[in-house]
Amino acid sequence: MQPVDNETRDRIITGIVTGVPFLALGLVGWQLWESALHWHDLLVLAIVYVVTGLGITVGFHRLLTHRAFETKRWLRGVLAACGSAAIEGPVISWVADHRKHHAFADREGDPHSPHVDHGAGWRGALRGLAHAHVGWLFIHTQRGAKDRFAPDLMNDPVIKFVDRTFVLWVALGLAVPFGLGFAIGGDLHAGLTGLLWGGAVRILLLHHVTYSINSLCHFFGRRRFVTDDQSRNLFWLAPLSFGESWHNNHHAFPTSARHGLRAWELDISALVIRGLELTGLAWNVQRVSPQRQLARTAST
Repeated sequence: MQPVDNETRDRIITGIVTGVPFLALGLVGWQLWESALHWHDLLVLAIVYVVTGLGITVGFHRLLTHRAFETKRWLRGVLAACGSAAIEGPVISWVADHRKHHAFADREGDPHSPHVDHGAGWRGALRGLAHAHVGWLFIHTQRGAKDRFAPDLMNDPVIKFVDRTFVLWVALGLAVPFGLGFAIGGDLHAGLTGLLWGGAVRILLLHHVTYSINSLCHFFGRRRFVTDDQSRNLFWLAPLSFGESWHNNHHAFPTSARHGLRAWELDISALVIRGLELTGLAWNVQRVSPQRQLARTAST
């Protein structure tokens, strides 16, 4: 278990980060009621969502957690900073929790399994889904110890710097949509609505897409491969999650840079990694051969 210096403070901060975007929905409704939604608000939302979302999927997850490819030190730092701006927690803690999830997937010790110690029947299922989706963020008993699950990152000066300056990247993640809105719309009002959509709404959407990988993708969907957990592929979530919802594929082959293993399985993160590889910014990209896939294919 990773000790927390001030659990009460941590829970308060988690509650604020989780709850404030919901309050922003009220402002969004008021904005839509009072005046038509401007195109530049949605543009700011899309830009910041893609940058911070890929920071999580390509940076935090595939590069830093699973070492699915290698890249230059400066790009590691940029991806870690973009992921930090998503406000899902400092990078080393995020990686430690996720590595522990894979080590104990859907067993005692998994930080966010919907299947462990939540009771039976539909009530137990709902409790499990709620815990896996957001409840686990307020509980520290099963969080990953950084010195055990992420010692490599604790010894990486670039990642240590990004982790230590987490608040800076959070602030930039809010300043950028304000600046974009102001630059595109040309006035303070456009900057504030850019902050609303590219800040609060983006956080709400990206957080709950990420949380859905922990909850929905361990409960609903198809299992193509035999694994020791309840991971599943949820096709409709793939576009918003940049390919992360091919979750059974991922648990079968955790180090694979590509989660969408079939041609029709959209995986935007894998396309980004492929682009980096073609430009010489990524190498040692991990791939899964058709033979390995066939050997683990589920019988049903």
